[in-house]
Amino acid sequence: MKKILHIVSSPRGGASYSIQLGEAIIAKLLAAHPGSTVKTVNLVNIHWPHLEEAHLASFYTPLDKYTEQDRAAVRHSDEAIRDIQDADILVIGAPMYNFNIHSSLKAWIDHIVRGGKTFSVTDTGAVGLVKGKKVYIAFSSGYVYSEGPMKPMDYMEPYLRTILGFIGLKDITVFRVEGTSIPDLKDGAMDRAVANIHLN
Repeated sequence: MKKILHIVSSPRGGASYSIQLGEAIIAKLLAAHPGSTVKTVNLVNIHWPHLEEAHLASFYTPLDKYTEQDRAAVRHSDEAIRDIQDADILVIGAPMYNFNIHSSLKAWIDHIVRGGKTFSVTDTGAVGLVKGKKVYIAFSSGYVYSEGPMKPMDYMEPYLRTILGFIGLKDITVFRVEGTSIPDLKDGAMDRAVANIHLN
């Protein structure tokens, strides 16, 4: 039995290819691990906050010095980190917008990459503190970025592998639904993506 955390960052609801692909990954995980639980966090519907001065101040304030304002400011970060720590498997939906991730996913990342909580700094550099988790990323894009002439414009996968790896999430598998805006590819794009899901 596994605890699965599903991170949704698409504003398109049921029409979203990244959500559909994420749900297909989860369906295969549930089949492989009967009795597992799924917690879905929709970063768009709850209007995940972008970092402001109050958030940053709370991150660097000692716990015994917290004010009510600090507790309110740090709430989203604490909740997001607890969700990750509690999960065995993360499924992160990431639709491409302007060659990169949606701003809601970036906001979530800014709340979970936190010194003393998810990484520490040592004499030899930063060390990720989030260990023993498996991550699946469900990418969606209107064009094809996994190969071919558009590949150099794919900033999503390198960024997510880097920033998640920074906090210790290094066991990452990527699945893609691509070409959803290309007439010759869009029909059957999701079926092909689902057929390529192989858990490891």
